[in-house]
Amino acid sequence: MKWARQRRTRLILAVVATLVAIATFVARLSRVSRVGNRQTITWAKSSPGNLTSANSSERPSENNSASPASRSPAPSIPSATNEASSTISGAPPQLIIPVTGVRPDQLRDTFSDARAEGRVHDAIDIPAPLGTPVVAAADGTIIKLFHSDRGGTTIYQLSSDSRFVFYYAHLDRYADGLAEGHLARQGENIAYVGDTGNAGAGNYHLHFSIALVSDPKKYWQGININPYPLLNK
Repeated sequence: MKWARQRRTRLILAVVATLVAIATFVARLSRVSRVGNRQTITWAKSSPGNLTSANSSERPSENNSASPASRSPAPSIPSATNEASSTISGAPPQLIIPVTGVRPDQLRDTFSDARAEGRVHDAIDIPAPLGTPVVAAADGTIIKLFHSDRGGTTIYQLSSDSRFVFYYAHLDRYADGLAEGHLARQGENIAYVGDTGNAGAGNYHLHFSIALVSDPKKYWQGININPYPLLNK
């Protein structure tokens, strides 16, 4: 009788363990299905050489499914010095918050937030009043001024070492005289905060993202880097 009870106990424990294993597997499978093939790198200011990569959706998430190059020719850009990978050493350049008057403690990490159509944000949103100056986060060349349904009025800026692309979206307008090929210095006014694209009327903010690129000529592709720890000094 005692032996039978022990056998039933072992059987119940085995069933419970099996159910837990199945539930864990389903949860992981669901997460993989949700994030798709997204690739990200998290770079902390305190340890610039340490990279953490993960799978996620293609950047930039704010653009149309068609690449900018399919709408207009890409400018001539020098070749990148390194291939994008999780083993690359050296962090992005020292950045400043690309919206005038915003303090680090006002930033919110929205990098992993979900977006429509199963996308992940892959950027941070920096709220500010309409018309607030947007400034270059670092030195770099303006390689593309582009308008899209999702991003609205946007800017792509290539870092001085041709390894990183800074993406500014939902802009109200560009700074006077801004043109492709212009070398923007860190802190230089390049645009103004708006709500263009799919930001939503009155939802004034800058959508700012960073990507590590293997080919600057394909500036709309790359491995996503979370801007938050780099800006939240």
